[in-house]
Amino acid sequence: MRDASQALNIVLERLDEMKAEDIVTIDLTGKSSIADSMVVASGRSNRHVGSAADDVVEHLKKAGVKDIRVEGQPHCDWVLIDAGDVIVHVFRPEVREFYAIEKMWSGGKGQKADAAQRKSS
Repeated sequence: MRDASQALNIVLERLDEMKAEDIVTIDLTGKSSIADSMVVASGRSNRHVGSAADDVVEHLKKAGVKDIRVEGQPHCDWVLIDAGDVIVHVFRPEVREFYAIEKMWSGGKGQKADAAQRKSS
């Protein structure tokens, strides 16, 4: 894996491909030493959350990201993927609303991810 932006692009592409909803990217540069970026997304059901998370992990591994840690399976209400420079949270919508982690990290200023944004980076 060349850099954090490549990992972020893989995460965003895979979540989009898996039809995750409300994908938000939060820049953690200067806010935390745990990662450069955080991505928060929703799945429509436990099964959708789990399959989207599995797909992201599979493609990150294929790209050479090592030591990926995954928490929250098999329940799949909230799956956390720690890929080093990129942290990914995939929630069921009601669980995401309850925890509201993107508001905590971005002050409510998360950046919606879309295909045009990914292609320009």
